[in-house]
Amino acid sequence: MKDFKLAQETCQLAIRNVGGLEVLINLLETDEVKCQIGSLQILKEISHNPQIRRNIVELGGLPVMVNILDSPFKCLKCLAAETIANVAKFRRARRAVRRHGGITKLVALLDHEQNATEPAYSSLYETEDVELARCGALALWSCSKSNGNKEAIRKTGGIHLLAQLLKTSHENMLIPVVGTLQECASEENCRAAIKAERIIENLVKNLNSENEQLQEHCAMAIYQCAEDEETRHLMRQHGGLKPLASLLSETDNKERLAAVTGAIWKCSISKENATKFRKYKAIETLVGLLTDQPEEVLVNVVGALGECCQEQENRVIIRKCGGIQPLVKLLVGTNQALLVNVTKAVGACAVEPESMM
Repeated sequence: MKDFKLAQETCQLAIRNVGGLEVLINLLETDEVKCQIGSLQILKEISHNPQIRRNIVELGGLPVMVNILDSPFKCLKCLAAETIANVAKFRRARRAVRRHGGITKLVALLDHEQNATEPAYSSLYETEDVELARCGALALWSCSKSNGNKEAIRKTGGIHLLAQLLKTSHENMLIPVVGTLQECASEENCRAAIKAERIIENLVKNLNSENEQLQEHCAMAIYQCAEDEETRHLMRQHGGLKPLASLLSETDNKERLAAVTGAIWKCSISKENATKFRKYKAIETLVGLLTDQPEEVLVNVVGALGECCQEQENRVIIRKCGGIQPLVKLLVGTNQALLVNVTKAVGACAVEPESMM
């Protein structure tokens, strides 16, 4: 079966239509490791298909995969976790993972501190362990889109383990790790746990990575956490404002741009940070982003300008760069979040008589 092009929808649905899913899920319940591995290799590929995900859940495939997470075989656990990561893309599936004790088992995959005799985390450089943590984080990332799971991840000590993994340098593992932290950061209890782990320094380090996806998720995590004053102070202390400002000029990747402008908006709530952004010429760049950008970017750009307007020098820059006209033009939109930020920014600019004109 693996000789077929399993990424093609025709093949995926053909396997389903001839009763293949029942057979594959059945094989997972055998004690034959080779059968389980073969079956999961196929399920992992075909579960990228939304219909097949739902069929797997309907056929009771999730609890079986969750049980496999207890297996002594690492490659088997990896395959199960990766398949769960694909399947848990909708609410019912995410709830099923939690109900069958999957969150606790997935969090356990992140933990490699058993080797107490070795220096912390050196064992992570064993390829298998890195892969296991990556797959666990991938599955948790999918599951963390639901609030009940965020709380479950926190309660089982997941935030601490994710924070530990953030100190490593394995890029393909860092993306799901930061992705999960970013999802969890939308919950207040999780934010407090994240803050306690002191991860800002590592988020800043990864902002400087070459990987766009990693930069995006780091910026999103900063956006979620920077409502908190201490976090904003740490961003400045660890030199996180400069990489954010320099990422502003790279406008092709809109998802990343939205995350970066969001992080700048929240960081600039602190006056000292707004001053730094002026030094890094971010105000001028933000004004340039007031036109021809999608709304999710505009909301953040205008939010950031509104915060930077606390300072008189920044208000002058916005006026001299021609920022007043595009701001006023945005007052005719219908997006509520955008209108709230635009009225704030226009109001802040209007303190200056010249801008008022």
